[in-house]
Amino acid sequence: MIAHRTERQVAGSLAPLTAQGYTFLHDRGWPGARRGSRAQIDHVLVGPGGVFVVDTKAWREVTVAAGRIFRGQADVTDELAGLADVGYSTEAVLADVGLAPGEVHVLIVLAGSAMPPTPLEGLGGLMVVGERATAKHIAGFGRRLTDRAQNAVLARVLDHFPLVGDAPSELDASIPEPVASEPEPLLTLDEIADTFLAGMLAAPIEEWMAFLHPDQAKLVRRSFSGPSRVRGPAGCGKTVVGLHRAAYLARASTGRVIVTTYVRTLPDVLATLMTRLAPEVADRVEFTGVHQFALRVLRERGQRVTVKLPEANQAFNRAWNQVGMRGPLGALDRNAKYWQDELLHVIKGRGLTTFEQYADLARAGRRRRLTVDQRREVWRLYAQYQQNLREAGVMDFEDVILRAEASLRERPLEGVSAVVIDEAQDLSCAMIRMLHALVGDRPDGLTLIGDGQQTIYPGGYTLAEAGFSVTGRGVVLSTNYRNTREIAEFALQIVEGDEFVDIEGGAGRGDAAVAIPRTGPVPEVHQFGSVAAHDAAVVAHIHALVASGVDPGDVGVLAQTNRDVAAMDAALRSAGIETVLLTDYRGEVSGRVKVGTIKRAKGLEFKQVVLTRVPGRLLGGAARVGELEDGVRERFEIERRELYVGMNRARDRLWVGAFGHAGPTTKVDVRTKG
Repeated sequence: MIAHRTERQVAGSLAPLTAQGYTFLHDRGWPGARRGSRAQIDHVLVGPGGVFVVDTKAWREVTVAAGRIFRGQADVTDELAGLADVGYSTEAVLADVGLAPGEVHVLIVLAGSAMPPTPLEGLGGLMVVGERATAKHIAGFGRRLTDRAQNAVLARVLDHFPLVGDAPSELDASIPEPVASEPEPLLTLDEIADTFLAGMLAAPIEEWMAFLHPDQAKLVRRSFSGPSRVRGPAGCGKTVVGLHRAAYLARASTGRVIVTTYVRTLPDVLATLMTRLAPEVADRVEFTGVHQFALRVLRERGQRVTVKLPEANQAFNRAWNQVGMRGPLGALDRNAKYWQDELLHVIKGRGLTTFEQYADLARAGRRRRLTVDQRREVWRLYAQYQQNLREAGVMDFEDVILRAEASLRERPLEGVSAVVIDEAQDLSCAMIRMLHALVGDRPDGLTLIGDGQQTIYPGGYTLAEAGFSVTGRGVVLSTNYRNTREIAEFALQIVEGDEFVDIEGGAGRGDAAVAIPRTGPVPEVHQFGSVAAHDAAVVAHIHALVASGVDPGDVGVLAQTNRDVAAMDAALRSAGIETVLLTDYRGEVSGRVKVGTIKRAKGLEFKQVVLTRVPGRLLGGAARVGELEDGVRERFEIERRELYVGMNRARDRLWVGAFGHAGPTTKVDVRTKG
């Protein structure tokens, strides 16, 4: 009787949620229980904030400490494991209709209590909350599902949580059983997908960036027996799958989940999105740039680290003048940047310590072949550079990674349950080894996310070099949900015929999107003869977008260099357009135009992209690429991939401003101005 009274009491306290659109199911059967069982779930709520499975308790003297729940002195955490299983099974069932795992919540509601929402560790995100705080907690999730999506989810919930003791009545064999036509489904899976998509298209771009398409929901929950990889073409939702997977893995474990990538802007933005997506686990998911992570490891372990990039660059320039510029390397290629990349990405990016290692190296990702004698000259340059660094008393970031890797192998970092690496193709071999060392080959420990077609840094690596494999544990996403068909096809022209070395080994040519559901305006390319004309056109275009109803916060103005970013930011501000630099952007919703380099924009999305000060030569077709010398071709292909990445940041519309001749083989419609 006490249990019945507390159930009714809690139901009454939650009743105001009906005004917000919640549907209540009371006294439902335990999913998977045998027929006739009286085991039940007290309440299931389906509404705009998701699905809430509620179990009421009339417990007194309840405390939660270190993620475990106590009644008096007794630890009763393990008694709730069955409810955690209900949460997992509900996530699995609702993934079939596209509901992300984070939209299912299991609540232990303490009757008469005002305890604030408190998570329990190791029970899949199970939350303990007092009755008087429960309605506010549920209402705080806001509107995450549309009405049609709620109806589709409700239909599955009704099947998953049957009526208690429900059993079919006996049929009288003497009476013919009536023939009923098959009822029309409430919504088809395609209609559900369209419903989710339509709801997110109208939201600010920050909400879209946390959007998980229904087709991807199952992947978030998928379990792998070791390191795994998610790949696919631009726009297919790899980053957002990684974001939801990080939240899912945090709910399923008691340790920390680390999400990292090469550029720091993306982790900062993802951290903000996580606080909105899954606030209950946000404090156990660490978002960090890979360099920042390595620095923190070393400093927390008392190791002195002095990184000064200007001094490190000076150390290389001195080495180039001392042993490179007037020698065989200078004769082969006078572009010192090529050889600096060789030292940083090929040699130090792998942690090579002997010339013999370098002499036998395949140099994945570099087109120019080097003889043994030429490699010996490179090693001389490397040795001189290292000596100059020591004399200056400074390190470069490659040294930081190698030192952190060595420290972690000597003394592993405790408390890390999973690592998710976004844009994995941009990291070095040493970075991948360092992060793999955190979790090893444990199930669901390491998730690599990326697309070789979007590699925009020189050099490369293979997983075989890093010492592990993802064979049999790879998933290819093939539907481009972000871009319109016009934007995706336009961007693909830029990298037509492009080849790269995939991290799983062998030459890659990029994964093609099997489906691109959305259509929109054809991208515009405008060619200018002067900086003034170009910048004036950019300002006019953004003014026109805002006048047409576009929120300035949904516009991204991108350039390839920091110098051009500074110039464009100044031009926009002078025209009265408020901006925020991507170096300062943290994923917050604002009405300011976002301005930054394409590299800073990796992993981000904008409804409108304005690509500025693009060299016209990059808009040429594939035919001319094969005529270039290997070193020049390598740089050209990297620049084109970077441009491709910038174009694919656009969700709805793309505008490109270019300088110089686009080349005779271009397929791009260029409009000449100024």
